[in-house]
Amino acid sequence: MGKKDNKNQEKHLYDERERMDLILSTLNTGLLLLDPELTVVWANAMILKMFPDENLFGKKCFVVAENRSEPCEGCQSVLAFKDGEMHEREFQNQLNKRWYQVLAMPIKDDKGRVVNVLEATTDINDRKQVELERDKILKELKALQKKLEEENIYLKSEISDSCLFAGMIGTSNALRYVKTRVEQVAPTDSSVLILGETGVGKELVARAIHENSNRSLRPFIKINCAAITANLVESELFGHEKGAFTDAILQHKGRFELADTGTLFLDEISELPQKTQAKLLHVLQDGEFERVGGSRAHKCDVRIIAATNRDLNGEVAAGRFRADLFYRLNVYPITVPPLRKRREDIPLLVKHLISLTEPRIGKKIDSVPKQLMKQLRAYDWPGNVRELRNVLERSIITSRDSTLQLSEDLIKTPHHSSAAIGSAMSLEEVQRQHIQAVLEQANGRIEGPGGAAEILQLKPSTLRNRMKKLGIKR
Repeated sequence: MGKKDNKNQEKHLYDERERMDLILSTLNTGLLLLDPELTVVWANAMILKMFPDENLFGKKCFVVAENRSEPCEGCQSVLAFKDGEMHEREFQNQLNKRWYQVLAMPIKDDKGRVVNVLEATTDINDRKQVELERDKILKELKALQKKLEEENIYLKSEISDSCLFAGMIGTSNALRYVKTRVEQVAPTDSSVLILGETGVGKELVARAIHENSNRSLRPFIKINCAAITANLVESELFGHEKGAFTDAILQHKGRFELADTGTLFLDEISELPQKTQAKLLHVLQDGEFERVGGSRAHKCDVRIIAATNRDLNGEVAAGRFRADLFYRLNVYPITVPPLRKRREDIPLLVKHLISLTEPRIGKKIDSVPKQLMKQLRAYDWPGNVRELRNVLERSIITSRDSTLQLSEDLIKTPHHSSAAIGSAMSLEEVQRQHIQAVLEQANGRIEGPGGAAEILQLKPSTLRNRMKKLGIKR
C-alpha cells in the first residue's frame, strides 16, 4: 500500500472520528467512558453541561457526579464491571437535586474481559417531576377513594338507620332502648306486641320492624281494630265470600290475604271482640283461616305485630282479653316511652315536625324562641307526639311572622301529669302537679334564666306564694 493510500486511510479515520465526536456532542445523553477504577477516560460535551468540571478527565465518576468519597450504593457501573451485564438505574443527584437515568454498558476485550464501561446519562428531571406529581396525585386519590368508601359505608349505615327509624326522632336513652329492641327483633319472624300511650308512635315502631325484616319488600298491611264495628271486623280481617251477608255483593279479600308473606299490623288489638280473638288465635296457631261465609281454609304466611295503649294484663284479669291470645302476641314486647319520659328529644322533634308542616301550610318558620322551647319541654304532653304535632301546626298557622309563637290555648291549658289522665282532679291539684313538674324541669330553681318562674311566666314572689299555698316544697 502506497503512502498516498495510507494518508487517505488516516484522513478517512480522522474524518470518521470527527464525525463521531460531532454526533456524540449533539446527543441529549451524556456519555462517560470509565476504566475498572471508575476513572473517567473520555466524556462527551453533554456530560460537561450536566456536570461542569474543567478537570473532568482522570477523576472518579462519583467525585464528578456528587463529590462523593466512594461509589454510590448499587452503582450500575460497578455491577457492569463485576458481572459483564448491562445495568440501569434512576437516581436523584444529591448535589443539584436533579433526576438522571444511567445506563452502564460493559465493553469487553477479545478474551471477554470487561475493560471499560460506557455510562449513558440522561437528564429525566422533567419527566420524573411529572411522574412524582402523578404518583402524589394517585396517592391522594387512593386516600380520597378510601375515605369516600368509608364515608359511603357510613352513609349507607346512616341511610339505613334513617329509613329504619324514619320519624323516630331523638337521641334519648329511652328512644335508643326502643331502637335497640327493634333491631334485635326485626330480622326474626316473632310476633311483637308494642305497648304505649296514645300518640307515642307505635305505628312508626311497627313500620321500622317491617322495613328492617326479611319481609321488607312484601306488604305492610295495617288495621285499626277500634275503628271497625264488631260485625265487620271479621270480614276486614279474614275477608268474605260473595253473598255471605246482605251487602256482600262481591268476594272480598281480608287483611290476612293482603298481608300474605308480609306483615300485618293490628293496632288497638285490645278492642277486638272476644269471638274474633278466638279466630285470630286460630290463625296464629295454624296459619290458616276461612273467609266469612266460606268453608275452604286459606293458608297464609303473615308476621303479626300488635299494638295497644291499654294494660293487657289488666284486660286479661278483667276477662275482656283472652289470656292465650295475649301470651301468643306477647312474644317480644316493646314499650314506647311517652314524650314526658324523653323531654330531651323535644327540640329535635319540634324542628322535624316544623319542617314537615311548613310546606303544607305555606309558611316558613326560621326560629323557635328559647323561652317557648322551655314551655314545650315543661308540658307533660298527654297526647304525646301526636299532640305536639297538632300544637305546632296550630302555632305555625297563628304565628304572625317567621318566629314561632305558641298558640294561646296551650299556654292557658293546665299542664297535668300522666297519673291524672282519666281521673277527675281539682284545679288546685292540677296546679300543684304542674308546678311540681316545672320545678323538676328547672332542677328546683325558682328564679333566674331557666327557672320555674320564667317558664311559668310568673314573678318569683308570686310563685313562692303559690307553692306555699299548695304545700309544695323544692
